[in-house]
Amino acid sequence: MTAIDPLAEDSKRAADMLGSDGLLAGEVPGFAARVQQQEMAAAVEQALADAGTLIVEAGTGTGKTFAYLVPALLSGQKIVISTGTRHLQDQLFHRDLPTVRSALGVPLKAALLKGRANYLCQQRLQVARAEGRFSDRRQVHQLEQVHEWSGRTVSGDIAELSNIPEDSPIWPKVTSTTENCLGADCDHYADCHVIRARREAQDADLVVINHHLLCADMALKEEGFGELLPGADAFIIDEAHQLPETASRFFGHALSSRQLLELAQDSINEYIAETGEQEGLPDVARGLETAVREFRLAMGEGEQRAPWSRLAGKPALVRARDSLKEALAELTLQLEPLSERSRGLDNCYQRALRVQALLVQTTEQPPEQFIHWFETWRQSFRINLTPLDVSENFNSQRAALPECWIFTSATLSVNDSFEHFARKLGLEGARTLQLDSPFDYARNALFYVPKGMPEPSDPDYTARMLDQAEAIIEAARGRTFVLFTSYRAMNLARDRLRDSCGFPLLVQGSAPRNELLERFRELGNAVLLGTSSFWEGVDVRGEALSCVIIDKLPFASPGDPVWQARIDAMKARGGNPFMDEQLPHAVITLKQGVGRLIRDVDDRGVLVICDPRLLGKRYGRVFLNSLPDMGRTRALEDVVAFFHASDALSL
Repeated sequence: MTAIDPLAEDSKRAADMLGSDGLLAGEVPGFAARVQQQEMAAAVEQALADAGTLIVEAGTGTGKTFAYLVPALLSGQKIVISTGTRHLQDQLFHRDLPTVRSALGVPLKAALLKGRANYLCQQRLQVARAEGRFSDRRQVHQLEQVHEWSGRTVSGDIAELSNIPEDSPIWPKVTSTTENCLGADCDHYADCHVIRARREAQDADLVVINHHLLCADMALKEEGFGELLPGADAFIIDEAHQLPETASRFFGHALSSRQLLELAQDSINEYIAETGEQEGLPDVARGLETAVREFRLAMGEGEQRAPWSRLAGKPALVRARDSLKEALAELTLQLEPLSERSRGLDNCYQRALRVQALLVQTTEQPPEQFIHWFETWRQSFRINLTPLDVSENFNSQRAALPECWIFTSATLSVNDSFEHFARKLGLEGARTLQLDSPFDYARNALFYVPKGMPEPSDPDYTARMLDQAEAIIEAARGRTFVLFTSYRAMNLARDRLRDSCGFPLLVQGSAPRNELLERFRELGNAVLLGTSSFWEGVDVRGEALSCVIIDKLPFASPGDPVWQARIDAMKARGGNPFMDEQLPHAVITLKQGVGRLIRDVDDRGVLVICDPRLLGKRYGRVFLNSLPDMGRTRALEDVVAFFHASDALSL
């Protein structure tokens, strides 16, 4: 990998646009030129011109979105931008892109494209309303909301119906998958929202997608690009630190109870719609539903995440699997002669054949070089085959596409090195650029590591950590995120702080994440307890968030089946899994959590990391070297004084 000096390059047009006299300054209220943003823009512009591979770490506050959008729009190339989540996708397309396009005056045609599960399917909506099988009145009400909205939506993007939760059971009933889509045989094909979105993407100069969609199509799990990926000139991957994990899911295989149950229900619906009969195939399909439930029971109670070897060979599970195979085979047999009667029944037959093969693959004959593991929830399950290493697969897919790839995030380096990220995706040889945050951490932030904390393995660790947290929360007058590495620790904190905390207490899981964040901002003195979903992608600016407390260094659990398999594989190859995999992953995760604290130029706050390993272990230096340069203390008195000084400044 080669580090670059971006402003030493000849191409600086994009950097000039982001200068104090540039076009963005006249368009964006409160715009301030940032050297780091200009450096990144110049580097992206050069990569687009050279068709090269570039990795850019842009610290919090750099303004990386504008830094890649400006050169992208100026390039005249067809560009695909991939973001980490659908929320970021919407923000980029509906807010940031129009701002830059307006400032530059570029007549650019842009499109937003998501996976098909994000678009209303008129055919599925029609079937759902005719079927009328719902577990509660709320779902009936939500279905009618969808139906009323379906008559006025243009895009069919279900994000427009923000009053229905993302995890509502109604969505799978009114959206399609690659398995249950009827394609050109659908009565609503001419008005299909998915087809319309794809056509717009094909014709666009710039397309905004997300990592799930990118990987699904790279892995040939048809989400519907067609010629979009090969037709692009360049790819810009934002929140790139998430891509290796997303790729590992999509380059693998999985069988879930949902797949099986949806096959059974769709078979019933299609059969009744075609024949009007309630018996025969529906009885067989209901037998499959029963077999799925019995298989789930045989997997054991409660939520689990473990290697498949823990279950494989158990007599009760073998019997349940054999019953599931028989029920699936019987449904397939029933569907075969019916498949010629309608496109819907043929679709169910083809799905049944694929699921039969997948059942064998995930329970009897797993391929080599895959991690074989399972997950269970209260009533559902998923059996997974995850590749040990995605770098070769990702690179082979990338080789068939245009050469220009730009990867960016606020957290890609470890100890000033991009080696870990580059190795995960096979990007050795890429040019790199590391940009520190323009925020004045040295003046506006204080880093506190408490004295006297026991090792995290100590049974009293969480209680001692909460002793510290209570004192700090009091000094901060609320205004605190407490981030945990486990649900167990978070729940212990909830039970204790519910009685002792004198400020509003918000707990992950008690409401949707966006609702909790909005309440946190509005209250202005709240304490929020969260786990992994609050470590990144959360933006709270101003005094409402003045302190971030992290309970432990975020090492992945060695008991996790995916991590344990990777560790074993690295050991077998003679590698050092701790230094090469576990430590870099923990550093990047910690950097994400730390990044919640300072979100704007005037923000001030205290970062607290309670884990004594940060200073007591040799590897702690790697964490410290990867964090922003802040004032450091081990005295609680300094923390109290910092908050007093901050409050005085805000008066």
